[in-house]
Amino acid sequence: MLPHKALAAAAIAAAAAIGVAGCASQQTPAQRRTAGEVTDDAAVTAKVKSAIASDVGARAAAAIDVDTYHGVVQLSGFVDSKDVADRATNAAGKVSGVKSLKSDLRVKSPS
Repeated sequence: MLPHKALAAAAIAAAAAIGVAGCASQQTPAQRRTAGEVTDDAAVTAKVKSAIASDVGARAAAAIDVDTYHGVVQLSGFVDSKDVADRATNAAGKVSGVKSLKSDLRVKSPS
């Protein structure tokens, strides 16, 4: 007979496994990505981050998050000026493999 703590841990682990399996089954085929698509999206993300760093500088680029899903790139984060946001967005849009671009960059308020 298992001690109560071990039994509780086993129950939690089983519930977590069922929850994860349930989440995976909720995706439609259009939402799933193959290993190749994941790799392609990662490559686009890396190229976009590099292009942004080349244009606005490494420090500003470090504050910009880049996410890619099926070639759709989303930029988010806080930048120092509208000029930096515009330059980062333009640099990202020129990268090959970017199918569309969404920019959620926000300009920091003056402190």
